[in-house]
Amino acid sequence: MARRSRRTHGPAFKAKVALAAIKGEKTLAELAQQYDVHANQITAWKAKLLDGAAGVFGGAGGNETAPTVDVKLLHAKIGELAVENDFLSGALGKAGLLSAKR
Repeated sequence: MARRSRRTHGPAFKAKVALAAIKGEKTLAELAQQYDVHANQITAWKAKLLDGAAGVFGGAGGNETAPTVDVKLLHAKIGELAVENDFLSGALGKAGLLSAKR
């Protein structure tokens, strides 16, 4: 039996197959044959869809909160980098390695 090359399926196809599996109108074997995908893959897509379904409605299931940003720390880092840039450009200018135009 010849080996099949690896295929990649798009999100729309995965959702379509997973929804068909959730509906339960056909068995996994029938769906696998219809969509030419292994039954284990359909089961995995179905589980992933069910796990992520709560996030669609803004439930507490998804912990995708933005990290808190420390603005003072960021401003301090910007100042530090600005001082470094000024120092290095001055040193390169004195050494004659920095071009006159910036």
